[in-house]
Amino acid sequence: MLEYYGDVIAMRHFQQGAPAEAARWSSVPIINCGDGWGEHPTQVLTDLYTILNELGTLDGLNFMCVGDMRMRTMHSIGYALSQFDAQISFVSPPDMSLTEEFKAELRELNVKFREVESTEEAIGDADVIYMEPVVQPDYTQSRVEADGDKGLTPPQYRVTRELLRDKARSDSIVLHSLPRMDELPSDVDATRHARYWEEAFNGVVMRMALLSLVLGAME
Repeated sequence: MLEYYGDVIAMRHFQQGAPAEAARWSSVPIINCGDGWGEHPTQVLTDLYTILNELGTLDGLNFMCVGDMRMRTMHSIGYALSQFDAQISFVSPPDMSLTEEFKAELRELNVKFREVESTEEAIGDADVIYMEPVVQPDYTQSRVEADGDKGLTPPQYRVTRELLRDKARSDSIVLHSLPRMDELPSDVDATRHARYWEEAFNGVVMRMALLSLVLGAME
């Protein structure tokens, strides 16, 4: 039925693998816009495009990825960086750390990575500071209204204006898929490091380009 509604189905689903299953049966293209804890390929295409625009390269960079390593964006950025000469420092709470299965995949793909305990430990080496919240909803469930206090982000998983001033490289950039919470305070917005507004804009043009490509309007 959905095939008759459009030429492309852009699908976000709480169940990991749902877009891949839909693509098995659909005669029109399926674009994965995020599937549970699985992957988020269009977000990471946007991230890579933003980094290339801002830094002029995707090779030879150090990434600090902060957040819940079970998240789909973290999976997709790990897979994507296997195609480039990059190193990744993963910073997350112990109960949100890289799974053994995903670490095995990264090693199989020859991704250079390490796990560290805090942003302060890794930020000095980072060209790209890639952030997600550690206080967040369960992406394996359909959307529900937030209730109660979600708590605050522990200091070791935050990137603040003071930390950027005192520890970060002067030319490093901060990315965040948004919305953000207290892991990235709003006073970072005015710093030279902030690139998440440009990232958000680039998400529009990247997805326009992807639709044009999928529909055969461009090569």
